[in-house]
Amino acid sequence: MLGQIANLLIQTAFGIFVYALLLRFYMQWLRAPFRNPVGQFVSALTDWIVKPVRRFVPGLLGLDLATFLIAWFTEALLLLLVYWLRGFALPGTPGIAAGMLFTVAALELLRASLYLLIGVIIVQVVISWVNPYAPLAPVFDALTRPFYAVFRRFVPAIGNVDLSPLLVLVVAQVLLILLDSVARFVPGGG
Repeated sequence: MLGQIANLLIQTAFGIFVYALLLRFYMQWLRAPFRNPVGQFVSALTDWIVKPVRRFVPGLLGLDLATFLIAWFTEALLLLLVYWLRGFALPGTPGIAAGMLFTVAALELLRASLYLLIGVIIVQVVISWVNPYAPLAPVFDALTRPFYAVFRRFVPAIGNVDLSPLLVLVVAQVLLILLDSVARFVPGGG
């Protein structure tokens, strides 16, 4: 029972932090505005670690590598703590074990990114139906527009209904299925 409680608390605390870091990374990469409640929350939650790490890890081609690396290391630490709680030992030498841990962490970051995309799409679609001029609409539009653009080139709106969000959701689900099958081949990943 205590192990389950500890697992829940660790996964919740680290999970929220990893999602905030990923959201910060994608907001900067996709040039989403930060002057809104979502951007302020993400900044307030992650500035304490991102700003010092940026002194040592520069960005590359518009990507905030410091934020991504922190998310990756945080995910690896989360996995290490969960494995430790479950009594799971990483096989091999410390180098091999660390390599496997960071590989699983990268797969988990990809999975979290896909779930984040799904969540952002759902919120963006609801906002577009309820109040397209809501203060948060530009944030969610900036986060989804590049993904929709791929499908908007080939699939026209049908009766003024844009099907691109649905198509992006289907592709994200397919990628999650593929990711789950890849994770089964990595020790500790499935």
